[in-house]
Amino acid sequence: MARPRRGTSLSGLRQAFDEARFGNGRILNLRESLPTAAEAVARAEAWLRQQQVQLSSGTDTEVLIITGRGNNSEGGVSVVRSAIEGLIHRLKQRGVIASHREHTPGSFIAVLAPVHALWDAPSRPSAREVPAPLPDPPSLEALDNETRQLLRQLAERSLEQLGVRGDRDRFIEGEMVRQFNALAASLATDRQREDVLRAAIRGALEQYD
Repeated sequence: MARPRRGTSLSGLRQAFDEARFGNGRILNLRESLPTAAEAVARAEAWLRQQQVQLSSGTDTEVLIITGRGNNSEGGVSVVRSAIEGLIHRLKQRGVIASHREHTPGSFIAVLAPVHALWDAPSRPSAREVPAPLPDPPSLEALDNETRQLLRQLAERSLEQLGVRGDRDRFIEGEMVRQFNALAASLATDRQREDVLRAAIRGALEQYD
Protein backbone atom coordinates (compact mmCIF):
# COMPACT_ATOMS: atom_id res chain seq x y z
CA MET A 1 0.00 0.00 0.00
CA ALA A 2 1.46 3.34 -1.01
CA ARG A 3 2.19 5.78 1.80
CA PRO A 4 2.12 9.57 1.68
CA ARG A 5 5.48 11.09 0.84
CA ARG A 6 7.45 12.41 3.77
CA GLY A 7 6.35 15.94 4.58
CA THR A 8 2.88 15.48 3.09
CA SER A 9 0.15 15.46 5.76
CA LEU A 10 -3.03 13.45 5.50
CA SER A 11 -5.02 16.68 5.78
CA GLY A 12 -3.07 18.10 2.85
CA LEU A 13 -3.84 15.03 0.77
CA ARG A 14 -7.53 15.23 1.71
CA GLN A 15 -7.61 18.89 0.65
CA ALA A 16 -6.01 18.02 -2.68
CA PHE A 17 -8.58 15.27 -3.30
CA ASP A 18 -11.43 17.63 -2.35
CA GLU A 19 -10.18 20.33 -4.71
CA ALA A 20 -9.89 17.79 -7.52
CA ARG A 21 -13.40 16.51 -6.84
CA PHE A 22 -15.28 19.77 -6.27
CA GLY A 23 -13.08 22.44 -7.82
CA ASN A 24 -12.88 25.90 -6.28
CA GLY A 25 -16.40 26.82 -7.42
CA ARG A 26 -18.19 24.21 -5.30
CA ILE A 27 -16.21 24.63 -2.06
CA LEU A 28 -17.06 27.15 0.65
CA ASN A 29 -14.19 27.41 3.12
CA LEU A 30 -15.43 29.16 6.26
CA ARG A 31 -12.48 28.00 8.32
CA GLU A 32 -10.05 30.31 6.51
CA SER A 33 -11.77 33.60 7.40
CA LEU A 34 -12.64 32.70 11.03
CA PRO A 35 -16.15 34.23 10.93
CA THR A 36 -18.54 34.46 13.85
CA ALA A 37 -21.41 31.97 13.81
CA ALA A 38 -23.82 34.64 12.55
CA GLU A 39 -21.42 35.74 9.80
CA ALA A 40 -20.86 32.13 8.75
CA VAL A 41 -24.61 31.45 8.52
CA ALA A 42 -25.28 34.58 6.45
CA ARG A 43 -22.41 33.85 4.09
CA ALA A 44 -23.26 30.15 3.75
CA GLU A 45 -26.97 30.74 3.07
CA ALA A 46 -26.27 33.29 0.32
CA TRP A 47 -23.65 30.99 -1.22
CA LEU A 48 -25.83 27.86 -1.10
CA ARG A 49 -28.80 29.65 -2.67
CA GLN A 50 -26.62 30.97 -5.46
CA GLN A 51 -25.05 27.55 -6.04
CA GLN A 52 -28.51 25.97 -6.27
CA VAL A 53 -29.39 28.27 -9.15
CA GLN A 54 -26.03 28.11 -10.90
CA LEU A 55 -25.86 24.31 -10.78
CA SER A 56 -29.54 23.79 -11.64
CA SER A 57 -28.90 22.53 -15.17
CA GLY A 58 -25.96 20.28 -14.26
CA THR A 59 -25.79 16.68 -13.11
CA ASP A 60 -23.48 17.20 -10.13
CA THR A 61 -25.17 19.25 -7.43
CA GLU A 62 -22.93 18.34 -4.48
CA VAL A 63 -21.05 21.14 -2.72
CA LEU A 64 -18.55 21.10 0.13
CA ILE A 65 -18.79 23.38 3.17
CA ILE A 66 -15.69 23.53 5.39
CA THR A 67 -16.38 24.73 8.92
CA GLY A 68 -13.41 23.44 10.89
CA ARG A 69 -13.77 20.95 13.71
CA GLY A 70 -13.29 23.44 16.54
CA ASN A 71 -10.07 22.13 18.08
CA ASN A 72 -9.25 25.65 19.30
CA SER A 73 -12.79 26.51 20.33
CA GLU A 74 -14.03 26.56 23.89
CA GLY A 75 -14.76 23.02 24.94
CA GLY A 76 -13.42 21.76 21.60
CA VAL A 77 -16.81 22.36 19.95
CA SER A 78 -16.99 24.56 16.84
CA VAL A 79 -19.83 27.07 17.14
CA VAL A 80 -19.55 27.68 13.39
CA ARG A 81 -19.96 23.97 12.67
CA SER A 82 -23.04 23.76 14.90
CA ALA A 83 -24.53 26.91 13.34
CA ILE A 84 -23.97 25.63 9.79
CA GLU A 85 -25.50 22.26 10.63
CA GLY A 86 -28.57 24.08 11.91
CA LEU A 87 -28.69 26.18 8.73
CA ILE A 88 -28.51 23.05 6.59
CA HIS A 89 -31.56 21.60 8.32
CA ARG A 90 -33.48 24.87 7.82
CA LEU A 91 -32.55 25.03 4.14
CA LYS A 92 -33.83 21.48 3.67
CA GLN A 93 -37.25 22.70 4.79
CA ARG A 94 -37.02 25.69 2.43
CA GLY A 95 -36.24 23.64 -0.68
CA VAL A 96 -32.58 24.65 -1.05
CA ILE A 97 -30.86 21.46 0.12
CA ALA A 98 -32.05 17.94 -0.67
CA SER A 99 -29.71 16.04 1.66
CA HIS A 100 -26.39 16.29 3.44
CA ARG A 101 -23.77 14.18 5.15
CA GLU A 102 -20.67 14.72 7.23
CA HIS A 103 -17.57 14.61 5.05
CA THR A 104 -15.02 15.03 7.83
CA PRO A 105 -15.40 16.18 11.45
CA GLY A 106 -14.90 19.71 10.07
CA SER A 107 -16.89 19.68 6.83
CA PHE A 108 -20.23 18.78 5.27
CA ILE A 109 -21.28 17.71 1.79
CA ALA A 110 -24.66 19.12 0.78
CA VAL A 111 -26.72 17.94 -2.18
CA LEU A 112 -28.65 20.89 -3.60
CA ALA A 113 -32.34 20.51 -4.34
CA PRO A 114 -33.82 21.21 -7.80
CA VAL A 115 -34.74 24.86 -8.28
CA HIS A 116 -38.45 24.07 -8.47
CA ALA A 117 -38.27 22.79 -4.87
CA LEU A 118 -38.08 26.45 -3.81
CA TRP A 119 -41.78 26.91 -4.51
CA ASP A 120 -43.02 23.33 -4.08
CA ALA A 121 -44.77 24.01 -0.78
CA PRO A 122 -48.11 22.85 0.70
CA SER A 123 -49.48 26.41 0.71
CA ARG A 124 -49.38 26.67 -3.08
CA PRO A 125 -52.67 26.48 -5.06
CA SER A 126 -54.20 23.14 -5.98
CA ALA A 127 -56.68 22.14 -8.66
CA ARG A 128 -59.50 22.64 -6.13
CA GLU A 129 -58.35 26.10 -5.02
CA VAL A 130 -58.54 28.91 -7.53
CA PRO A 131 -57.30 32.21 -6.07
CA ALA A 132 -58.23 35.55 -7.51
CA PRO A 133 -56.05 36.69 -10.41
CA LEU A 134 -53.09 38.89 -9.48
CA PRO A 135 -51.53 41.57 -11.69
CA ASP A 136 -47.80 41.55 -12.26
CA PRO A 137 -46.10 43.62 -9.56
CA PRO A 138 -43.60 46.33 -10.54
CA SER A 139 -40.73 43.86 -10.05
CA LEU A 140 -42.02 41.74 -12.95
CA GLU A 141 -42.97 44.70 -15.10
CA ALA A 142 -39.33 45.77 -14.98
CA LEU A 143 -38.21 42.49 -16.57
CA ASP A 144 -37.71 42.28 -20.29
CA ASN A 145 -40.12 40.34 -22.48
CA GLU A 146 -37.92 37.23 -22.84
CA THR A 147 -37.61 36.83 -19.08
CA ARG A 148 -41.34 37.27 -18.57
CA GLN A 149 -42.08 34.67 -21.24
CA LEU A 150 -39.72 32.19 -19.59
CA LEU A 151 -41.35 32.83 -16.22
CA ARG A 152 -44.77 32.22 -17.75
CA GLN A 153 -43.60 28.93 -19.28
CA LEU A 154 -42.22 27.87 -15.91
CA ALA A 155 -45.46 28.82 -14.16
CA GLU A 156 -47.48 26.81 -16.69
CA ARG A 157 -45.28 23.74 -16.21
CA SER A 158 -45.49 24.08 -12.43
CA LEU A 159 -49.28 24.36 -12.41
CA GLU A 160 -49.56 21.45 -14.79
CA GLN A 161 -47.57 19.33 -12.32
CA LEU A 162 -50.11 20.31 -9.66
CA GLY A 163 -52.91 18.99 -11.82
CA VAL A 164 -54.27 22.44 -12.75
CA ARG A 165 -55.09 22.32 -16.45
CA GLY A 166 -58.33 23.93 -17.56
CA ASP A 167 -58.34 27.32 -15.84
CA ARG A 168 -54.69 28.17 -15.26
CA ASP A 169 -54.91 31.71 -16.60
CA ARG A 170 -56.88 32.80 -13.53
CA PHE A 171 -53.86 32.44 -11.26
CA ILE A 172 -50.81 32.01 -13.48
CA GLU A 173 -49.68 35.56 -12.64
CA GLY A 174 -49.54 34.70 -8.96
CA GLU A 175 -47.47 31.61 -9.75
CA MET A 176 -45.06 33.75 -11.77
CA VAL A 177 -44.66 36.09 -8.80
CA ARG A 178 -43.97 33.22 -6.40
CA GLN A 179 -41.30 31.78 -8.69
CA PHE A 180 -39.69 35.14 -9.32
CA ASN A 181 -39.51 35.90 -5.59
CA ALA A 182 -37.92 32.52 -4.85
CA LEU A 183 -35.31 32.91 -7.59
CA ALA A 184 -34.61 36.57 -6.81
CA ALA A 185 -33.78 35.65 -3.21
CA SER A 186 -31.24 33.14 -4.51
CA LEU A 187 -29.74 35.66 -6.92
CA ALA A 188 -29.51 38.56 -4.48
CA THR A 189 -25.86 39.21 -5.35
CA ASP A 190 -26.61 39.22 -9.09
CA ARG A 191 -29.96 40.97 -9.16
CA GLN A 192 -28.77 43.39 -11.81
CA ARG A 193 -27.84 40.56 -14.18
CA GLU A 194 -31.04 39.39 -15.82
CA ASP A 195 -29.15 36.86 -17.92
CA VAL A 196 -28.40 34.93 -14.71
CA LEU A 197 -32.11 34.93 -13.86
CA ARG A 198 -33.00 33.62 -17.32
CA ALA A 199 -30.41 30.86 -16.99
CA ALA A 200 -31.94 29.86 -13.67
CA ILE A 201 -35.43 29.71 -15.18
CA ARG A 202 -34.20 27.61 -18.09
CA GLY A 203 -32.51 25.27 -15.63
CA ALA A 204 -35.77 24.88 -13.71
CA LEU A 205 -37.64 24.15 -16.95
CA GLU A 206 -35.12 21.44 -17.82
CA GLN A 207 -35.71 19.83 -14.44
CA TYR A 208 -39.41 19.41 -15.30
CA ASP A 209 -38.50 17.48 -18.50
